[in-house]
Amino acid sequence: MSKKTEPQTSSNRSSAGTVVTDTNHADNNGSAVHSNARSSALDLKQNINNSAMLTHKRRGDSLLAEDEREELMMAQRSESTSDAIRESLQGSLASETMGTLSGADKWNFILLVVLYLLQGIPVGLTFGSIPFLLKAKMSYSQIGIFSLAHYPYSMKFLWSPIVDAVYNKDLGRRKSWIVPIQLMTGLMFFWLGMNIEDWMAQDQIAVGTLTVVFFILIFFCATQDIAVDGWALTLLSKENLSYASTAQTIGLNTGYFLSFTVFLAFNSSEFSNKYFRTIPQDYGLVPLGGYLKFWAMMYLAITLWLVLMKKEGRSHSEEDDIGIKAVYKIILKIIRLPHMKSFMIVLLTAKIGFIANDAVTALKLLEKGFSKEDLALAVLIDFPFQIIFGYYAVRWSSGSRPLKPWLWAFFAHLACCVIAMLLVWGFPSDGVVTTSYFYMVLITTVATSFTSTVAFVSMGAFMTVIADPVIGGTYMTLLNTLSNFGGTWPRFFVLEAVDYFTVSTCSVIDSKGKEFSCTAEPGKTLCTDLGGECILRQDGYYLVSSMCVLIGGLLLIFYIAPTIRYLESLNPKKWKLDQK
Repeated sequence: MSKKTEPQTSSNRSSAGTVVTDTNHADNNGSAVHSNARSSALDLKQNINNSAMLTHKRRGDSLLAEDEREELMMAQRSESTSDAIRESLQGSLASETMGTLSGADKWNFILLVVLYLLQGIPVGLTFGSIPFLLKAKMSYSQIGIFSLAHYPYSMKFLWSPIVDAVYNKDLGRRKSWIVPIQLMTGLMFFWLGMNIEDWMAQDQIAVGTLTVVFFILIFFCATQDIAVDGWALTLLSKENLSYASTAQTIGLNTGYFLSFTVFLAFNSSEFSNKYFRTIPQDYGLVPLGGYLKFWAMMYLAITLWLVLMKKEGRSHSEEDDIGIKAVYKIILKIIRLPHMKSFMIVLLTAKIGFIANDAVTALKLLEKGFSKEDLALAVLIDFPFQIIFGYYAVRWSSGSRPLKPWLWAFFAHLACCVIAMLLVWGFPSDGVVTTSYFYMVLITTVATSFTSTVAFVSMGAFMTVIADPVIGGTYMTLLNTLSNFGGTWPRFFVLEAVDYFTVSTCSVIDSKGKEFSCTAEPGKTLCTDLGGECILRQDGYYLVSSMCVLIGGLLLIFYIAPTIRYLESLNPKKWKLDQK
């Protein structure tokens, strides 16, 4: 089964000549339970950012004009872009040594963890919990519309140069963005907490309004991520920079799981009644509105502390400030490289085979009767396996052919998608989830997590090899954005297709004497109220999922695998900007 999303996420940061690159999962698509939660990313999954620190030195002669070369070197000092939820795995695991944290570094490390935790709260809600809560009243096509709220996390590179270059000198380069962004996020959380319960209680939820609100929240979250990524490089001392990835892993994971796993469990009346109540109630212990208002207060309190208590040291001289145009010029030059177009097609199409599993399988299990708390439990159990798999994936991808594990993982991931579809098809007809069925779901989830982790790390290793060290940050930003977007753009169309190909009608007619559809939840409710029964004539999930796997398999055999082997055989110099 497949994850994130994604939240899905890749970080590419540089400061004062140090380029921090990460190799996003780009949506770490690892488990059915995570599928809506990591697009990207995440898959959010996704999903935590890899912060392997690579100090790139300029090498070789370039055919770029001298003024452009100067802009490139300046741009190298200040990139900060990141994407969705699992990318810190490789950064954390690849760090062989770490310095001993001093007293000041310890407090700055804690600050980074808190800032990344705040970032994980809206990501966990948008990529994880909200789609599950919406499924009770929305069709797949409506959830597809809501999935558009994921887009800012996959497109951060479009405005990251602006975040890096525009700031108030008195407040500080990073606080100039972090303070107002967190202030606006806190205020929006509070306003949302005051209204969202009423919105969710309506028979017809305004999906457009929800999508716009959460799109703005994720835009704020993505912008805060860019600024915090850059600040991490100056908050910690040079010898302890490797701890930035650890802070990211702890913070983003904690925030994500609080908003997805923990919140979903405590919002469930079944979980609350089973473990915390003697008298059953029809509502959970933690309402969505109350949860949002609590984190609104936390956002505002932490932001106030930043303004009053935390000073941002000057770490950039005036010469470090760059023109925004420089980074965009670099991106255009990279895209025009001879072999880049083929690689871009691979990145944008490679996840088509998995996207139905990523976007729909968990929701389909929920629809059939798999409980939200069981889904949350599967997420929790799966996470430590990701860490273990990441360690071995780094070792397997360190040879002369880093993409060989990626190709094998691609085949295995497609197989896991087929197994996941069969599990949905074989859901117990009486709706009772047995222990053996839960274990089958869990094993498939962990197996898919293994394939996605191997693919993520392997692709990241290849990107690191081919990225031009002169402009490594921008190079990695572009590649990871393309990879993330490859798992984001098909999601909307797949969710729409599931509803389009689903045929379900009520056994009785409506008040106008007409047959009506039971595809969406309101139609099912109306049918029940009229004393009828929904008759499923065709489930679009199986058709769409099968088509995705078929298209993914054909792409793999006839285009992706041959192209990957060819690109892998090229001399790394062919990927440099000075090679024509």
